[in-house]
Amino acid sequence: MSDDLLALSPLDGRYRNETEPLREYFSEFAYIRERVRIEITYLIALVRDIHLVRALTSEELDILKALPDSFSAEDAQQVKELEKVTRHDVKAIEYFLRAKLSKTSLSELLEAIHFGLTSEDANNIAQAIALREAREQIILPALNKILNQLADLIQKYKSAPMLARTHGQPAVPTTFGKEAAVYYARLKKQEARMASHRFEAKLNGAVGNFNAAMAAAPQVDWMAFSEKFIRDLGLEPNPVTTQMLPYENWIEYFNILHSINSILIDFAQDMWRYASDDYLKLKVVAAETGSSTMPQKTNPIDFENAEGNLGIANALFEHYAHKLPISRLQRDLSDSTVRRTFGVALGHSLTAYASLAKALERIEANEAVMKQELENHWEIIAEGAQTILRAAGLSDAYDQLKSITRGKEITKETFHNWVDSLSIDPAVKKKLRDLSPLTYTGLAEEIAEKTLNTKGTNALRASRST
Repeated sequence: MSDDLLALSPLDGRYRNETEPLREYFSEFAYIRERVRIEITYLIALVRDIHLVRALTSEELDILKALPDSFSAEDAQQVKELEKVTRHDVKAIEYFLRAKLSKTSLSELLEAIHFGLTSEDANNIAQAIALREAREQIILPALNKILNQLADLIQKYKSAPMLARTHGQPAVPTTFGKEAAVYYARLKKQEARMASHRFEAKLNGAVGNFNAAMAAAPQVDWMAFSEKFIRDLGLEPNPVTTQMLPYENWIEYFNILHSINSILIDFAQDMWRYASDDYLKLKVVAAETGSSTMPQKTNPIDFENAEGNLGIANALFEHYAHKLPISRLQRDLSDSTVRRTFGVALGHSLTAYASLAKALERIEANEAVMKQELENHWEIIAEGAQTILRAAGLSDAYDQLKSITRGKEITKETFHNWVDSLSIDPAVKKKLRDLSPLTYTGLAEEIAEKTLNTKGTNALRASRST
């Protein structure tokens, strides 16, 4: 039986293809390998930046750099075997490195491995790098695919009129492209926040005071060394910590992901409703089955799958926000197992993004149905009619429109008959007769177009002010 069928989590089974790229950053293997890299980078920095140990030859540097670069599944298994004895994952990594280097000319430098550090120094840096790299290589590209698909929808349907609903009831017309533009604009703001986020890390010993390092080498400016080490890795140093990095910075990132996922849940639910109302046509794939018993069915399952996975991911992001800021005194281990689920939260997010991308490939607006729905609801132009009359100075305009439209079915004919009955300026009467559910869309098309501009809503604001 395949491993996929035996997997406990659907992320490693049913959704393995979607989540496979995250293994590079959040698998147990990846976590061990990255901490090996941090320990080796730290050892090299002790030589290069503060000359705490003797200089290394170019061959020795090559030996050190090859350890993480060529780190294998067999190497990881060796670390896990050591951990069975130590019951401490980072100490097992240290023993692994000692064993590797003891057979080389670097054997005299063994005591410099993990010098003055605590395990959390290696752990937090490794995970900060994993979060950053997964964002750059996986999460942002997946989100950008959805944004590009939305941009195509906006461009294609920016002028396609559609009935909008408020409180679930017929309201006024909009366009399908403009409604897609709302989600596009919301997501772009969060995407910019996510892309610019800089992850914090710390390297300062058992309780954040460089105690061991200062005791052994008081001549070294350890704070400056730590800051440079972390910045060289592309991270932001946090110099004021306990043994643990305060996690607010990481939680800010997770909160951005939570916002993105919440926007996408909103989007998935609206698309589901539009499909239910026949505003969207779902492309039929001949070999697929929509129901085990109803042959006619074509279901919006990709939107539904996305909604479910986004909800699971957000539940984890919410737990991170509650759990990670709290630690008993200078350190407890309750955060460790929680942090090992980062790949799970991102995995459910990525699975949802893949489902949404698939869904967006299979939909098209049913413009004929949307137009017919508008024709069936002439009462929705009451807003425009009463506003035209108010602008003309008619004091009871709202009440007049309320009396003829609220709870009533209005057709084009009955609306025009009412307009003809009014004793008002012919120019105002013409404005009223020109109203139509198909054209009463305001600046929807313009908003849709400008949302695609690089300046976004600022460009729209500038155009309106002039």
